Amino acid sequence: MTTAELEVTAVLDAVRDIVPTLRQNGLQAEQDRWVPEENLQLLHKAGVFRMATERQHGGFDASLAQQNAVLTEIARGCGSTAWVASVWLASSWVARGHNEQTRGEVFADPDVRVSGVFTPTATLTPTDGGYLLNGFWRFNTGCRGADWNGISAMRTLPDGTTDQVAMVVPMSELTIDDDWKVSSVAATGSATSRAKDVFVPAHRVQKLEVVMEGVGSRSEPGTTNRQYTLGEFAVAQSVSVYIGIARGAYELFLDRLPGRGITYTEWTDQSRHPLTQIQVATAASKITAAEALSAGVVELIQRRADEGVELTALEKAKVRGDSAYAMQLSREAVETLYNASGASAIMLSVPIQRFHRDIQGLSLHGLSLLTTNMELYGRAILGLDADGAF
Repeated sequence: MTTAELEVTAVLDAVRDIVPTLRQNGLQAEQDRWVPEENLQLLHKAGVFRMATERQHGGFDASLAQQNAVLTEIARGCGSTAWVASVWLASSWVARGHNEQTRGEVFADPDVRVSGVFTPTATLTPTDGGYLLNGFWRFNTGCRGADWNGISAMRTLPDGTTDQVAMVVPMSELTIDDDWKVSSVAATGSATSRAKDVFVPAHRVQKLEVVMEGVGSRSEPGTTNRQYTLGEFAVAQSVSVYIGIARGAYELFLDRLPGRGITYTEWTDQSRHPLTQIQVATAASKITAAEALSAGVVELIQRRADEGVELTALEKAKVRGDSAYAMQLSREAVETLYNASGASAIMLSVPIQRFHRDIQGLSLHGLSLLTTNMELYGRAILGLDADGAF
């Protein structure tokens, strides 16, 4: 193994070791509506937060496949913790698309935590040396523990027209609403963040397409190419969280099964019932199928990055479609296991109910919806316009 491969393997091994702790802290995380500090410190110590950082800034420059492997393990322990980690890694990845001065500021700490929202629900007004930022961003996952916030806004140009821009702002200069009160992934802390007359230096503001084009374009000699297309990278990365949640639910179900009977029947050992056997096998096969779809997507993205060739429209749509279907299979696997868990599974002290609620909530994410992604994929297969907003 190369030094880079050994570094990422060490991260993966360290994360596997802390899965029981992440799982144990799940109830506290949900009640606090934020990832416990113990979880964050364990991930920091493992090196998770420097996986998307370039090597020149002290990071591991981990590939999409390597990041996914780590995120899957985190999700086995806690879906919310994994979702926050995935957003921080993806947003750090986006920050790599900014200019050299901005990258130097953001990655002064290689373990930097960057949250991010692409929705341009804010305005930038020119002022001396930069801009004044005003607005808000909903669903800002991980903002409570982030160092920087990668956000989008509409900039007013001298001729009165506007364009969409991306920027990074210290999280300390923004405020956070206490509005993340939800029934799933509560610990992601995906609250609304706000800016009021926040000064943003001109060098930290770039046209959105410039940042998108710059992401991953500075791979260093001797490293695997990282010229991923941002939209496809973000979708393919998030699948790992769904698969990890499904894996965790599968393990939790099997752990609870010994000695359990089926209430109001003569079955004293649930594992002996043919229905339970079918349910377990079905869930296992769906998880395996989801992993295979995800692996195929990652291989395609990596192959095109290594070739220095952009994905075709059909390939981009395939990434969206196959990823969404992998998420759907993961959700179905958790539903099957939860439905076979008996009435005691509704207790907050029984983790499988939280895994069930978390994957249900994540499945409503706009980039995860099966119907939206299947429509896009189908249009591309049929040779129709499949352009989307992301």
